[in-house]
Amino acid sequence: MMKRRQAREHILKILFQREFHPTPLNELIDETASNDPYVAEILNGIEKSQTEIDQLISAKAEGWRLERLVSVDRNILRMSIYELLYRHDVPGEVAINEAVELAKKFSTEHSPTFINGILDRIWKEQKNAGRLT
Repeated sequence: MMKRRQAREHILKILFQREFHPTPLNELIDETASNDPYVAEILNGIEKSQTEIDQLISAKAEGWRLERLVSVDRNILRMSIYELLYRHDVPGEVAINEAVELAKKFSTEHSPTFINGILDRIWKEQKNAGRLT
C-alpha cells in the first residue's frame, strides 16, 4: 500500500490521463491502483460524484469555466474536493495542504494560491452548512 502522498500523485496521474482518453476511470486503473484500496476508492468516488464536484468547482472558480481551468488544477480540485466531502478520515486542512503541494509540484506558479482559495471556500461553506465535522 502506498503512502497517502504517493497515492494522491498516482490518482492525479490517472485523472490527468483521462483528460486525453475520455473513458471510465475504472478502465484506467492500473495494477498499482487496483492493489491500493485508497487509490481505488478515491477514483471510484470521483467517478460517482464528479457532477456534484464539478458544479462546486464551477461555482467557486469565479470568472473561470471548468473546461478553461488548467487540466492539472481541475483534477487536483476534483480529488481534494472528494476528500473534503466524502473522506472523513482526511482532515480538511490535510486535504487542502496536500492539494497545494501537488499544485506546487505539477502545475503553474499561480496554481497553489488558486487551488487553496477554492478549497478553503468550499471547506468553510460545507462546515458552516453542517455537512462536515
